[in-house]
Amino acid sequence: MSTLIRGAVHGVAALDAAVLVDNGRITWVGAGRPPVSADRELVAGPGEVIAPGFIDLQVNGFNGHDAAQGADAISAISGLLPAYGVTGFLPTIISSPLSDVREFVHAVQVAAAPGARVLGAHVEGPFLNPAFRGAHEKANLAEPTPDRIAEVLAAAPRMMTLAPELPGGMEAIAQLRDAGVLVAAGHTGADFEQGQRAIDAGVRFGTHLYNAMRAFHHRRPGIVAALLMDDRVTVGLIGDGEHLHAATLEQVLRLKRPTRVALTTDQTAAAGAPAGRYRLGGRDVVSDGSAVRLEDGTLAGSVATMDELVRRIAALPNGSRERAMTAATESPAAVLGEPHLGRVCPGAHADLIILDAQMRVRLTMVAGRIVFER
Repeated sequence: MSTLIRGAVHGVAALDAAVLVDNGRITWVGAGRPPVSADRELVAGPGEVIAPGFIDLQVNGFNGHDAAQGADAISAISGLLPAYGVTGFLPTIISSPLSDVREFVHAVQVAAAPGARVLGAHVEGPFLNPAFRGAHEKANLAEPTPDRIAEVLAAAPRMMTLAPELPGGMEAIAQLRDAGVLVAAGHTGADFEQGQRAIDAGVRFGTHLYNAMRAFHHRRPGIVAALLMDDRVTVGLIGDGEHLHAATLEQVLRLKRPTRVALTTDQTAAAGAPAGRYRLGGRDVVSDGSAVRLEDGTLAGSVATMDELVRRIAALPNGSRERAMTAATESPAAVLGEPHLGRVCPGAHADLIILDAQMRVRLTMVAGRIVFER
């Protein structure tokens, strides 16, 4: 069934714009009458905008479901995320034995996607710096030997976060890069020079920038400065009001061009659910409704939703709706190498949302199919 969606379109100047969707793809974007008639028509109301669906690169869980529990949990998360505008996501596992990592990646590959697209597995660890492990279990951490990297590659994750300063880290980055894995630096104590070498080796993403990284110092800027200064790198921001100060968010927005900043929720099973006790990759965590922590107070992911992050970035003094939308759509799609996601243009997948005047999700479409509406 073909669908014509009329109304204001993100990135299109004309007020009487429309998007024509057919067979799961966008076939036309413009003003006035489309080249062919559609089977049905949807209309965005006053103050509403038609936009690309959000893409989240780091989803550990949602609404009581821990992604590490397997394919059924991942499918359930897929069905829930469109209510918050997410049309594609990377289920994420924190540091675990490699046998569990293999099982998780396989679960991601076979999980049904009734709602948001399952875009591949994000493996965060176990090759992390113990001093910057955050909520990761120390006993599960390991060094990235060639044999261990080969074991990870046999499972074929989409993205992997590691600490480049570990013994064998630079070689591991190159090995992962050559296999087509998106390599991210995170949970790392690397200094500035090590950060530069890691980027040259193939790091293209900074996982939850500033969090679980060596603190920036004016004489020892660390990997944070390397990630911020290199235009080959996209940085992830958890803009939930807990992980980063608003001034830090603004600093990053000023330093990095729009398509090199990606909002990531780092959601846990506590997101979209009441305060209480939940699981994160096999660990007990506690949510107070605003933040998720281990018993010792260590931050352990978030309760944020992607639409909430978009509203927060748009509300910053130097933020904007345009900048926030780019960080939730085009930027994550670009770093994943997905040119047909995150944009409203002919040939792109018809993964679309309609946001109301308060930037809340009113409708979500994946591959031309409405998967959420209120």
